[in-house]
Amino acid sequence: MPLADVTVIDLTIARAGPTAVRQLADWGANVVRVDAPTGGFEAGGGLSPDYLNLHRNKRSVVIDLKNPDGQRAFHRLVESADVVVENMRSPVKYKLGFDFDTLSSINPRIILGSISGFGQDGPYGERGGVDQIAQGMGGLMSITGQATHGPVRAGVAISDITAGLQLAIGILTALHERERTGKGRWVHTSLLESMIGMLDFQAARWTIAGDDPPQAGNDHPTLGPMGMYKTADGFVNIAASGGRLWEAFCRELGVLQWLDDPRFVTSSARRENKKELNRLIEEELCKDTAQNWVHRLNAVGVPCGPVNTVAETFSDPQVQHLGMATPVTHVTAGEIDIIRNATNIEGASSEIRMPSPVKGQHSKEVLIEFGFSEREIIDLEKNKAVEFNPQ
Repeated sequence: MPLADVTVIDLTIARAGPTAVRQLADWGANVVRVDAPTGGFEAGGGLSPDYLNLHRNKRSVVIDLKNPDGQRAFHRLVESADVVVENMRSPVKYKLGFDFDTLSSINPRIILGSISGFGQDGPYGERGGVDQIAQGMGGLMSITGQATHGPVRAGVAISDITAGLQLAIGILTALHERERTGKGRWVHTSLLESMIGMLDFQAARWTIAGDDPPQAGNDHPTLGPMGMYKTADGFVNIAASGGRLWEAFCRELGVLQWLDDPRFVTSSARRENKKELNRLIEEELCKDTAQNWVHRLNAVGVPCGPVNTVAETFSDPQVQHLGMATPVTHVTAGEIDIIRNATNIEGASSEIRMPSPVKGQHSKEVLIEFGFSEREIIDLEKNKAVEFNPQ
């Protein structure tokens, strides 16, 4: 697999860090997850849907990084690793001995990937951060939802997921550079930085034009008609914002008079008269079903799709064709479906080779692989620096 020659030590917790590591694991990296001893950070006992989805393709070793023997054992792993990933509060890495200066003194080729809440330094550098706090601070909640209902969070942990993806890209970039230089890098991002980056054109509206974007509900903030509309039996999303699409849309609805209506004849006019246009569109759409409109509009080249529940999404024939749900067998959870990696590389595949591990499931196996003797392993267990789970 593409990353089969890359060894990753995973110190991550919660979601953002594990999301980054999952990208590397799915493409074949040898990922060793260093779990805290019993009573660690992860909720759900390793059997929640979230945990099972986040930690596939990894092995688990339990090492107590607060134990001096455990810290030395961890540094032995670093000697032959390529990447270490963590997403704890900024000061923690210095206390537990996995800051970049310490790691690079052990292995100059090591790449440290870090995610924090708000940045590694600065006024909020030592604060812990979670997704919804970043959504609020990063501006996303102020532009999400209907203006009459106040700010709304996104329905997924968008800053966690984005930070994980950004960090994975940074790690891959650093691995590529290391082929030239032979030296590792410290790669880091934060929930706040990733959230602001995710605002994209909405942020650029402010930085370039001084336009502070308001909430736009289910309508596109600058183009129209583009949004969600009511039909006879449900809702559809339609994108018919201009040119040929606008003309084809009007023809299919049987409202050719809109093409010459001064309220709608230009993109700016449609934007200024959005409420009235949307009202008239829904009057026409309520004459047929959502499914029929999806077929009719796509047939004339106008993008249109249903508004599915999650269950409806996975029953959709295109989603089933894409194979987004992949069956695996977990040691205790049994047969489950995991969401596959969404990236496709022709001629190579990301695979769910292993289900998520039980904490400590591979402790002895991993230590032997990294050169620990039987005597050393016995001593580490005796000194409570490591824990084993024989499952």
